[in-house]
Amino acid sequence: MIRVTRLALVGALLPLTLAACGPTDEQAPASDDTTTDAAADSTGEEPAASSDGTLTLYSGRNEELVQPVLDAFTSETGIEVEVRYADTAAMAAQLLEEGENSPADAFLAQDAGALGAVSEEGLLEELPQETLDLVADTYRSADGTWVGLTGRSRVLAYNTEAVPEDELPASVQDLTGPDWTGRVGVAPTNASFQSFVTAMRVLEGEDTAATWLEDLAANDPQIRERNGEIVADVDSGAIDVGLVNHYYVYELAAEQGVPPEELDVALHFFPDGDTGALVNISGLGLVGEQPDGDAQALVDYLLSDAGQTYFVEQTSEYPMIEGLDGPAGLPALEELETPDIDLNDLEDLQTTIGMITEAGLL
Repeated sequence: MIRVTRLALVGALLPLTLAACGPTDEQAPASDDTTTDAAADSTGEEPAASSDGTLTLYSGRNEELVQPVLDAFTSETGIEVEVRYADTAAMAAQLLEEGENSPADAFLAQDAGALGAVSEEGLLEELPQETLDLVADTYRSADGTWVGLTGRSRVLAYNTEAVPEDELPASVQDLTGPDWTGRVGVAPTNASFQSFVTAMRVLEGEDTAATWLEDLAANDPQIRERNGEIVADVDSGAIDVGLVNHYYVYELAAEQGVPPEELDVALHFFPDGDTGALVNISGLGLVGEQPDGDAQALVDYLLSDAGQTYFVEQTSEYPMIEGLDGPAGLPALEELETPDIDLNDLEDLQTTIGMITEAGLL
């Protein structure tokens, strides 16, 4: 694994900030404005005596999605959250540029790769073992510096009128063939796409990943800035298929006020552990020393039944804690035929971004 240096990663990510997808187009309903005088966190413990009652969160997930659950956290604990919103790549780059002088207390990222890159520079603190034990080893860092909050599967969204089920590809590798010329939507600036490419590098080798990117670029891909745009265009018939995370179809259904099955876009989960079926996480890490416990209280809340239920019901993502069912209408997380990969191996974003750029997709 090539180690990502701070300056190298900042240099790779900052130029993408203007071109990147920006805040994702994930949707969530308005929050309940009811407040309480409760000062206890979700575990029932009082905040540390030295708490100043505020924390600063760098969020790579957008305001419309995240703010409702942060409001619920504040209502539950009395701790205010000051949030800086941007896409995950930009937030990671800012943290790496600021280093130990960052005002951030916590980093909420769209994928494991960005968390790993920031952790690699020693900017994330080790989480308590009782926090880590809430989440399966597969979905947390090996060194204990970040933990998954939700699970999201890579899928092929397809137009049910244009693509019969018996013509769906068995592998993501098939999408560079002549049958798919001009038909495949991708969002190369999106963190989830970049982590998927990193996974291909890890699982299938640098040469295979480079060839796939080059062949995709030569196959007239339909480039979009955001996954939500891809899903909307697949539903309308403007694109036949698109590589996205699973929950964007549910987002579009919510926007249109219809059940997902009434859309003209459906989900294809690649079988047999194909790289295209990568399950990544959104996750959280604590930045620097945390003497007052406020940021840890946020982790505790987001991994509580209340926090996890919010993500299942409002964003259709998979929960990370035991005892909760996944989103209705989706296969259970343990039923997905996922590739055998350690998410800790996805931190080398610099090389991946360079390869995507060299292939002509950025």
